[in-house]
Amino acid sequence: MPNAPTSETLERASRVRFVLLDVDGVLTDGRILMGSGDVDERAFYVRDGLGIRLGQRTGLEFGIVSGRESEVVRARATELDIDEVHQRIHDKGKCLRDLFARRGLSGDDVAFVGDDLIDLPAMRICGLAIAPADGADEVCRAAHHVTRSDGGRGAVREAIELILRAQGKWDELVQRFSG
Repeated sequence: MPNAPTSETLERASRVRFVLLDVDGVLTDGRILMGSGDVDERAFYVRDGLGIRLGQRTGLEFGIVSGRESEVVRARATELDIDEVHQRIHDKGKCLRDLFARRGLSGDDVAFVGDDLIDLPAMRICGLAIAPADGADEVCRAAHHVTRSDGGRGAVREAIELILRAQGKWDELVQRFSG
């Protein structure tokens, strides 16, 4: 069930430097449209993309860790200047441990947004685990925070805003656009 962030969640969010995102059910609503051939289509929510850009302006880094592989996902990552892209990953915990070692990160430095069982190992080793409102029950129970928004409908933007508010950076961003 969606909730307001607890003081523990805000403390965890204040330490985040890197945000890792699942794709299907997080950056998208989880639907995959398949036509003839090997092409799949996904719909990405524009506010989630802007949220990523706003986070990048403040120094947050972003990455994608997906169980599926898709050229559409690679294209969206390129469009958003996300160069840490891992697709066809079936052990997301191992992928994250490798990424931590390679980039000199600790779990406390990282937030992971996931929606289904395959995301649980990654969520358990990150300092901040977030699930969209429509995530699997087990994932929502394991998360430090559950968004009010569904996956592919603003959950990523909401997660980024939570992190930026906890770090005292949100109001400054709003001022840049208000003035």
